[in-house]
Amino acid sequence: MSHLAGVIPLAAKPLDFNFPWHDSLIPIGRDYLAVERSVVECAYMGCDTIWVVCNDDIQPLVRHRLGDYVQDPVNLYRKHFLGSKQLRKEIPIFYVPLHPKDKWNCLAWSILHGANTAYFVGKKISKWTIPDTFYVSFPYGVYPPEIVRPYRQKENVMLSFEGKTIKDGEYLGFMFKEGDYKNFRNNVKSLKVDKNLPLQERWSDDFFTLDKIFKSFIVDSTMVDLPWYNNVDSWEGLREYLSSEESIERPSKDILCYHEFNPVGEENAE
Repeated sequence: MSHLAGVIPLAAKPLDFNFPWHDSLIPIGRDYLAVERSVVECAYMGCDTIWVVCNDDIQPLVRHRLGDYVQDPVNLYRKHFLGSKQLRKEIPIFYVPLHPKDKWNCLAWSILHGANTAYFVGKKISKWTIPDTFYVSFPYGVYPPEIVRPYRQKENVMLSFEGKTIKDGEYLGFMFKEGDYKNFRNNVKSLKVDKNLPLQERWSDDFFTLDKIFKSFIVDSTMVDLPWYNNVDSWEGLREYLSSEESIERPSKDILCYHEFNPVGEENAE
């Protein structure tokens, strides 16, 4: 693969937490938020760019936690990289809102919109920045992000737990290519034009679930079985995870810390 773009979908209907902040900012560890775990997972997978799909009302707070880039942890801890800041790889993070005219506000559409934006933005810059592969990480699926590190050179990767994958609607990371994207878009169109469905369901966000949009995904990927996984898209799920024996810790500040790129023409900007 020449360019791997990470996609983190946040734009969707609110869950049942009813917190005064966005659902992706729920704590999953000490000083460690769900969306931050997704960013670290994309970094371990070797993504060249990370595209966070979030609307303008939540973007400032999300960016306040994530910043403009994350360090590639693999390059950071290689022996010949230690102490050499020039050889570190900074993975830029871009924030993408849904278009105001978009009819659907759900995770499935956020994934497609994020991939589409990454493709066309990269195409306008250079042929070398056009993503040919996308990796999706969900904030509401909790598992060790570093588990994907051995598979960062693979062309296709799909995470599974107890035989279930994204095709079953679980929040498990997966890769897809441009051809797969077109199939997913066709699934959206086929659901929209199904005349056997009530008119309200044809346009309902709740109807465009992950399992329906990605059900036709042809699994020719490298399957990665997770040692453990928790679905935290509800208060009950989050409480079950926090009370379990499984836990993950926030990575060091060398990897994940608020950073900003220097503005053009300015030096030593904070």
